[in-house]
Amino acid sequence: MARAGLSVERLVAAAAEMADEVGFDNVSVSALARRFGVRDASLYSHVRNLQDLRTRLALHAGGELIDRIAAAVAGRAGKEALTAFAGAYREYALEHPGRYAATQIRVDQALVADSPALRRTAEITYGMLRAYGLAEPDLTDAVRLLRSTFHGYCVLESAGGFGADRDVRASWDKAVDALHITLEHWPRERGDD
Repeated sequence: MARAGLSVERLVAAAAEMADEVGFDNVSVSALARRFGVRDASLYSHVRNLQDLRTRLALHAGGELIDRIAAAVAGRAGKEALTAFAGAYREYALEHPGRYAATQIRVDQALVADSPALRRTAEITYGMLRAYGLAEPDLTDAVRLLRSTFHGYCVLESAGGFGADRDVRASWDKAVDALHITLEHWPRERGDD
């Protein structure tokens, strides 16, 4: 029987806090059980295993991230939306490093189809990019460019990977400006001419 007061939601919320405190890779069922003062077995009535816990954490963090992005981009388009999107992404990654790391794990495709947060992420991201006049396959390529740029920048920044000779925020702003110019002048897929 499940211990009173424990639920999947409480476990995932505690795992999210733990990830930010000690790093996503250090989140374990044992560490979480210790946090609640219970035996590991008590948690297995709520989560199947460590992978299940981490997947739930990834979906939870992804939902938080897209909620923040959605609020930032609401009512905006073009460069204004891109800047708001980028800013919300960066702030979340820097404020919640463990949760952000969770959003980067590969999630089973069956879960992706069932996740409102992941569907919402695609809708908001692709919607923002459609304002640049992009359609498939260019949309997918643009999403990959944004994700790799934002992720790479955030990971390097959080690790102290940028020198002190220029303000990191100023470089971020230039990167977003460059992305905007790239999106405005996107090299379109050539049809069969």
